[in-house]
Parts: sequence; C-alpha cells; structure tokens
Amino acid sequence: MYGEGPHLRDTRPKNRVLALGSAGALVTATLLAGAVSAPTAGAAERHGQDREARGAAIAAARAAKAGIDWHDCPADWGLEKPIQCGWVSVPVDYAKPYGKQIKLAVDRIGNTGTKGERQGALVYNPGGPGGSGMRFPRRVTTKSALWVNTAKAYDFVGFDPRGVGHSAPISCIDPQEFVKAPKADPVPDTEADKTAQRKLAREYADGCHERSGGMLPYMTTPNTARDLDVIRAALGEKKLNYLGVSYGTYLGAVYGTLFPGHVRRMIVDSVVNPSRQNIWYEANLEQDVAFEGRWKDWEDWVAANDASFHLGTTRTAVQDKWLQLRATAKKNPIGGVVGPAELISFFQSAPYYDSSWVPVATTFSKYFAGDTQALVDAAAPDMSDTAGNITSENSNAVYTAVECADAKWPTSWRKWDRDNTRLNKNYPFMTWANAWMNLPCATWPVKQQTPLHVKTHKGLPPVLIVQSTRDAATPYEGAVELHKSFKGSRLVTEKDAGSHGVTGLVNPCVNDRVDAYLLTGKLDTADVTCAPHATPKP
Repeated sequence: MYGEGPHLRDTRPKNRVLALGSAGALVTATLLAGAVSAPTAGAAERHGQDREARGAAIAAARAAKAGIDWHDCPADWGLEKPIQCGWVSVPVDYAKPYGKQIKLAVDRIGNTGTKGERQGALVYNPGGPGGSGMRFPRRVTTKSALWVNTAKAYDFVGFDPRGVGHSAPISCIDPQEFVKAPKADPVPDTEADKTAQRKLAREYADGCHERSGGMLPYMTTPNTARDLDVIRAALGEKKLNYLGVSYGTYLGAVYGTLFPGHVRRMIVDSVVNPSRQNIWYEANLEQDVAFEGRWKDWEDWVAANDASFHLGTTRTAVQDKWLQLRATAKKNPIGGVVGPAELISFFQSAPYYDSSWVPVATTFSKYFAGDTQALVDAAAPDMSDTAGNITSENSNAVYTAVECADAKWPTSWRKWDRDNTRLNKNYPFMTWANAWMNLPCATWPVKQQTPLHVKTHKGLPPVLIVQSTRDAATPYEGAVELHKSFKGSRLVTEKDAGSHGVTGLVNPCVNDRVDAYLLTGKLDTADVTCAPHATPKP
C-alpha cells in the first residue's frame, strides 16, 4: 500500500501483507491487448473521457452551488473541536452525472492566522489506495511544529475518498475473517502452496464482486481525481491547493493532468511512477526490489547498534536472526498467532518508516532475549478490535479495487509465477507477500481501464516534488518520471534517506522549501539535493 506515516499504520491489514503499489504496473503488451483495434479503442477511450469530463463539470457546478454544511464531527469519528465535518455528493459514474450519487466525508479546520493571511484550503491525501485523510486537520489541533506556518495561511481539509471509511465504504470479506490468524507462509515451498494462494486470490476477487460489485467499475484513480475537483468546488475554491503522499502523488498526477487549470499549488511527496507501463503490475515488482534495499539499510543500522540490540554486528548476522525467527514461526506460530505472514506485516514497517526502526528492533531484540510476549503483542491481529478490523478490511478492499480497476493486469499465472520466482531469488523480503496481495487483479470480475497518460497540459503551474533516494514503497525513479512529465516542476531530493513521507520529517532543507512554496509559491531556480534527516538513535 502506498500511504504516509504512522497514522496509517493502525489501518494496515494483518492478514494480507500490504504493498505500496501505494503506493506497480502493467507491461505495454498487456495494456494494448484486446479485440478492439488501437485506433478504435483510442477513440472510444476519448469519447468516454469527454463524457466524464462533462459529468465532472456538472457535478462541480452543483457542488459549488450547494457548498458544504459544516457541523461538529460525530463523536465516534475521533475528531475533536474545532474540527468540523460535512458531506459532498458526487456521482458514482461521471458519465451519468444525474445518476446514482454517493456522499464523501470531508473535514476541515480553519486557518490559524488572520483573515488577511488566509490563502484558501489545503486538501490532503495520505495514500493507499484506501487511506483516509480525515486526520489531517489534527496536525493543527495537536500543534505539529512542522505545519505551524502553513496552518496560518490555509484551512486544513481532509476527506475519505470514494469507498473509504465514511464515504460509501466497500468491502470484500467479513472483517473478522479478514484478520483471523495465523496465515500461511507467503513464501511458497511447493506448487500446492501456490495453488492454495491462487484459490484465495480468486475467492477474494469474487468476494469483492459479491459485496461491492455496484461500485467496483467506478473505483478508479481518475474518478477519485474528479471527486477531488468536486470537493474543491464545494469548498468554494476556484483553484486547488493539494498535498499528496505516496499513492496520493498518483492521485495528484492524475488530477493535474485532468484539471491543469484548476491547480494553484501542488506538493507530491514519495512519488508513484505514473508511467502507463508502470501502473500497477510493474510498480509492485519494482517495489519488491526497493524494499529489499531498505531492509538491508535497517539491518546495517541494527548491526551498528549491537550494543543496544544484541542481534549481531553485521548485516549477515542480523539476517540470520531474521531467518531463524521466520523458521520458528513457520514451524509453530509464536504464541499460537504469529506466523511468517504476521511477521512480515509487522517487520515491513521498518523499511517503510525510520520511525519504526527503534520499536521494531527493540521487539526483535526482546524476542531473542526471551520475551516472546512483546512480539505477540506487537504482531498478532487484535480480534477484539471490531472498529479497527473494519477499517483494515475496508482499506485493503479499496487498495485492491482501485489498483485492479486502474489498469489491465496479466491474467497468465505463468507470467506471475515466472516474474515473482525470479525476483524472490535476490529480493525475498516482500516479493511473494506482495504478489499474493495483488493476485486478485489477475481474475478481477469487472472491466479494467487503461491508465491515464500523465503529462503537462496548458495551465498547470509548477509542482513541487519531494522524494528520498532509498524509499522502499515508492522507488526514486517515480519522482524522476513525474518530474519529466510535469514541465516546470521542481524536484527536492533527500539523498541517502529512505523514510516514506518526507514532508512529515524534520529536515530543514526540505521543510523550509515546503513552507516557502505553500506560503509564497516560490520554488528554487533548479532542483535541490538535501542531506538526509537525522538517523534514528536507540
């Protein structure tokens, strides 16, 4: 999954290991496959886009007239005053703007500065697909130091994208069944193991269709971008100020392509490669390689801090401990509930986020010091957390629905098997877990789209792109590709760093440029390379 920072961690499913796709893609041949000739298919695609563009304009005009009826947020949403909540209606199908409507949940907190300082609303998406942005206004109520200056100028606005949370949520399986432990080892030993996983993937795809079939054809990134424009209109904003992280960068890239003249300021942080050939199959394969690299970075750090963790003084020694732990959990799930799948779900947060380096290493260390319960507490699914389980299941359903609908995926198991077997030899940490998570797309029960060609159109202002070079979830090449696609953009690179979600970290070289852009619109005259933020300390 492509998503930013600690506030998403509690929503991560524990039984299907997450992969960013947030934050992968199809090969060209697959994208072009089909019975319709290319020119005819292109004409049909353009006709459909024209209808949807007209529908989006109708929906936006309607929303601008209606506005948003702001009120105190429901008590069980966990959003304290003065944050306010409201709803924005959008069509399920933009080709039929007067057809079935759904309501999207939005929230806001007003700017903290004067009326004269206010520059409008800053709308946020944290990634996924499947992440909720509703906690964004809490950066103001919790007085997050990084956002004090921006909060003076902007209302902070979050929303649940279509299908997520409070916005017509979709589902693919009973939430309690979704988190039930233990799970099989994602790394297959035999053909029978692969057959079993393929069966689960087909059943999951079928479950999505049975439980949410009416929404599935419309769970696409372009539709979410159209929703974003309707939200802009409902807020009374002529132009959008937007911050997108992880998958939120792809949403921003699609929005900037569809609505270039509606963008005022846009920051994209930890970037999904928007190439049509990359969305989404190839992106997930590239992710497997990047995760392995960042996993090794973490192991090097653990080894360098052996005085604190006692797991070995070399990367090889730390890796041996990891393999020993996996083997133990595979033979007998630890505490009866933590098997290899649960281990990967827990340990993957270390290559995702530097903020997880210390807690994951500490739990790892405690296990080998004889404290098994610490690992069980950290990695086992919480079967009693009904609300959390619903959120996890919903988040995974949206992730699957959007990535499967956005692009045509390979349907040949031989291709999946060949590609992942090859990758697993050198990049074993996430490869098979990622494959099984995405395999429902091979048998997806509704039509899969051709990804939008992300590019610069007239009216698009300069976009600020922020990226670390060692990011596991969204490899650096994605930022380079979007930089090429969006002419006039500026790329701020955090060199030799790899935490996902750079704008949420303390690094003045990055933070000052984010503030300057949002507050004044100014960008450096050339791309910038920043030194890494501080390495975590035990």
